[in-house]
Amino acid sequence: MNIFNKLTAKIPGVKQEYFVFSPVSGDIVTLSEIRDGVFSEEILGKGCGIIPSDGIVTAPFAGEIVQIAETKHAIGIQSKEGIELLIHIGVDTVTMNGIGFNINVKTGDKVKCGQKLMTFSIEEIEKAGFRSITAVIVTNSGDYKSVELLKTGKIENTEKIMFIS
Repeated sequence: MNIFNKLTAKIPGVKQEYFVFSPVSGDIVTLSEIRDGVFSEEILGKGCGIIPSDGIVTAPFAGEIVQIAETKHAIGIQSKEGIELLIHIGVDTVTMNGIGFNINVKTGDKVKCGQKLMTFSIEEIEKAGFRSITAVIVTNSGDYKSVELLKTGKIENTEKIMFIS
């Protein structure tokens, strides 16, 4: 646990609950429907998949960008409360070496919920032979009592998708 998490650790007797808002518009599916061992088996944490309807990724809460993959296919963001979230575009898209991905932020940037973080081309991903399904993972799920998926089916950017307590 880093110093930031220690400062925001849960206080006994105080109810602490958080929402994660959808970073991508499309269709929400369970992690098992991603059909990729790392995500489907919750090795990185609990969350969901989103089959994107467009190529816009927005911040799922107010926080700080803590990681951007060199290949631009994934972004890590941490909320001020300590939620660590990975937004991973596509399956095996790391091999695209950034083609079709455009980043609008940099590591260390403070962002607001709904702020555009990146864009990506569903067409380029599919042309390269990959699926564009996007994993949205709470990588520190173990720090919380529960991470609940609020719905499946159609979703728009910034609609509530997960409840964390």
